[in-house]
Order: sequence, then structure tokens, then C-alpha cells
Amino acid sequence: MRELIPQAWAEQIAGYEPDGGPSGPDWLRGVPGLIEASLERWRLTVTGPAMTGWTAMVLPVSRDGAPLALKIGWPHHQAEHEALALRLWDGAGAVRLVAARPREATLLLERLDADRDLDRAEVWTDEACEIIGTLLVRLNVAAPPQLQPLAEFLDPHLEQLGQDPRVPRRVATRVRSLAAELFADAGEPRMLHTDLHFENVLAGEREPWLAIDPKPLAGHPAWEIQPVLRNRFEELGTGAALRWSVRHRLQLMAETMGIDIELARAWTLVNTGIEVLWCADDPEDASRQMAIFKALDD
Repeated sequence: MRELIPQAWAEQIAGYEPDGGPSGPDWLRGVPGLIEASLERWRLTVTGPAMTGWTAMVLPVSRDGAPLALKIGWPHHQAEHEALALRLWDGAGAVRLVAARPREATLLLERLDADRDLDRAEVWTDEACEIIGTLLVRLNVAAPPQLQPLAEFLDPHLEQLGQDPRVPRRVATRVRSLAAELFADAGEPRMLHTDLHFENVLAGEREPWLAIDPKPLAGHPAWEIQPVLRNRFEELGTGAALRWSVRHRLQLMAETMGIDIELARAWTLVNTGIEVLWCADDPEDASRQMAIFKALDD
């Protein structure tokens, strides 16, 4: 089974430190066994080479002639409740979960078109934003009690934001102040996908477009907007055009999701400030996030 694991992906995973589970190298040693056990347990046949992301590999498989996808991921904090979210959605706006072994981060999913997502498909950006906003309205159901509250997840990052010299002081001050106001009146928590950008929406047969790869938390739906701003970034333009484009996407998402535009802007500023912190070691990415922050805050 080792031959099914892409070498470049394995080398990437091998650099991961533990994040609520085993280190990358420790986990990789058991992956061939996970693949073999999954194929046997669910009576699957591998039908093509693996596709990979930052933390998971997906094998195209079949069972009794039906096309499916076997996802095996490195266990980490953000992926802890992926199976739970997919089970609750039950295919309504998201890829359908066929079977799962959550403790092993192993999922059997319906097969979607991995070659056609909202990033690579010939879909106008405005339409893509509206598709994502419409999906999020369906996905943001009442949060189950197992999900970590967004406020609890963000607390250490907001504290770090105020201490990290790489983050401009005005950004840290603005974000921490906004976060305190927003969490004081956040309302009933909804289940958040948290990473529904253009590449995480694939074409399907049951529905034209379906969400994949949730990293669920419990919080306010407006938190979901920021990934749409930071992806397909080159289409935003520069200078005044970038400011207009960022705000235009924000407005499209807010209107589609039925969220007050100023509330959407406030939550997105907080999300963007956290992104500034997370990508502080990558000057190019940090510059993009700062551009988004300024476009929203000016």
C-alpha cells in the first residue's frame, strides 16, 4: 500500500509537529495499514492515483461498480469534527458521507469531480461568491454541542495578536476591540465550515456544486466570509480597484447570506487580522492579508 502514497505529500506531512494527535512522521508509519484496512473493511477497489491536500490524501475507489472517494487525513485539531459535520449535513450542500472512522480520520465519501472546482471552472467571480453564500446558508445549521466555540478557539490567537511585534499595533488593537464587541452579542451559535473558499467547492452529480473539507467550529455565520476574499486574489486588482473588489465581494456574500453589511465587515476584519498573525512568517501572504484589512477598514 505504500506505493499508493504520493512521495512529495509524504515528505510534506513528515514535517508536521503534533496538533492534537500524532506527529506527521509517527502517523505516516501507519498509513499503509490504514489504507489496507479501509479497502478491506468497505470492500473497495482503488481506481486511480491519489489526490492530495495540506493534510489529507484522497483515493478514487469503487464498490460494486459505484464510484466513491477514500479520504485519509493526518489527525489534527481542525479536522477533529469533520465527520460529525458531514453526517449532520447529510449531503445537503456538502459532499455526502458514506462511512467513517473518525478516530482514524478516515472517511468514505461520494465521488465528486476533483478536476472542477470554483477556482478552476469558468465561473465568474460574482457567481462563485453567490454559489458559496448560498451553500453557507444551508450549511450554517444549529451548532451541535461537540463543536468548539469560535470565541474559545480565537482566545489564544487574540492574545498573541496583541503581543506579536510582526503585527502592526493598529491592526492588533482594532481586531481585539472588535472581537470583544462581537462576542458580547454573537447570538445563537451556528455550525461553521470555516474554510469554504473557491477550491473547496467541487462539481457534483446530485447538485451542481457541493462543499468539501470542513473545519467546523460553532459561531457567527459572518465569520465564513473571509476565505472568499483571500482566494482568487489576483482578480481583486490593486489600489482603488482592490478596495472596490474586496468590498464588492463582501457585499455579495452578505446579501446572499442575509447578514447586515456592517456586521459582516466587522467579523471579516477580525478574521483578516487573525490571518495577518497566522501568515506573519510569509511576507507575500501577509502583504495580501494586510491589503484586504486596509480595504475593509479604510
